[in-house]
Formats: sequence, structure tokens, C-alpha cells
Amino acid sequence: MPRKTSGRMRAAGRWLAGGLAGLLIALVLVLLLFRFVNPPTSAFMLAYRIGHPDQAPSQQWVALEAISPWMPLAVVASEDQRFPEHWGLDLAAIRSAVREYAQGEGLRGASTITQQTAKNLFLWNGRSFVRKGLEAGLAVTLEALWPKRRILEVYLNIAEFGPGIYGVEAASRAFFGIPARQLSRGQAARLAAVLPNPKVFRADRPSAYVWERVRWIRRQMDQLGLAYLGGL
Repeated sequence: MPRKTSGRMRAAGRWLAGGLAGLLIALVLVLLLFRFVNPPTSAFMLAYRIGHPDQAPSQQWVALEAISPWMPLAVVASEDQRFPEHWGLDLAAIRSAVREYAQGEGLRGASTITQQTAKNLFLWNGRSFVRKGLEAGLAVTLEALWPKRRILEVYLNIAEFGPGIYGVEAASRAFFGIPARQLSRGQAARLAAVLPNPKVFRADRPSAYVWERVRWIRRQMDQLGLAYLGGL
């Protein structure tokens, strides 16, 4: 290989490495900022704005202390019961999902609340290995930089609960006509029950399947108890 070509390749490699390092540093700085400053939007909300230019998404930020304690318990019971213990990834759930995929089944999520927070903030919907890899890396970084309470707070404020409805405050007002601080145990379970597919499931008009999920979530909430998240 000519020396000039080899020199150009080394220079390009240095520029690429420098660019990637710069992106990583910028990402860490943004995550550190969002530990203390509420994110003004999310990737999912931006995608909704692009797809619905004449309709702004509904979202209103509230502090975790202004949310009924039933709501964080409901989403943990429904989505990620190991949330207080893991460091961003549920390895047992990931192994199970990979094993099912190898056996010919579809690639399911196995996402923790931390992964879902990272995905909603920065990524896109879908189940490709590329996106899941980015999601996993972001989740581990979030766990290193944010306390668990902050992860829960951000998740509850950016999760999609219905078409164009983001965050528990907007969802509570849209579906029940009350602020999030007034959510009952049953209402919190109904909101958590739609999270797997909020574009299809409805918290205000639950299908038979959603009611079945609500009953299961309430049983899990009873088993965990409100004290389960008290140490976060």
C-alpha cells in the first residue's frame, strides 16, 4: 500500500475516533444535565410532531413527589419488578428473549424501565439488534449517572400512554379527569396496563385483555407493597 494512502487512512481513523469520542462526551454531558434539568422533549415526542404536524403531543411535567405513589409501584409491578436491584439490564430476561429468538420465535423486548427511558428519550421504536444494543449501552450509562428515583421520574413523565399522550399527568387528566397525584390504585394499574401498546390499548375503555392485565398488575402490586420502592 502506498505511503500516502496509508497516511490518509490513519488520519481518517484518527478523525473517526476523535468524532466518536466527542459524541460520547457530549452524550454524557447531556445525561448529566438531564439528571438535574427536566428534558424539554423526547425522541418519541419529536417523532409524533413530525408525523402529526398539526397536532402537538400532550405532556405536562410533574415531580415524582406530585405523582400518586400507586403509579410508580404499578409500572414497576407491570414492567420491571427487579428495577430497584439491577444496573440497567435484566440479564435473566435478556437470556430468555435470546433463547426464544433462537428457537424461531419473534424478538421480544425484555426491556427494563431504564432501557425504556433511554429508548423514549433518544432512540426510535423497533426491535432491531442495533437499536437494542444502543438502548442497552444508554441504560447502563443512565444507571451510572442518575439515581433510581430520577430514572422513575423521567420515565413517568415521557412514557406514552395513548396516541399523542405522554407522561402520567397528561394521561391522568385525559383518561380520568384528575391530576396524577389523585390516581387510585386501580387507575394506576389501568395506566400501567396499556404501556406495552398504548396506540391500541385504552385506559379509559379497557378491552377484556387490558382488564386481565389490570387484575394481574394489581396482584403484583399487592405482593410488592408500597414499601417496595421506599428505599429508592
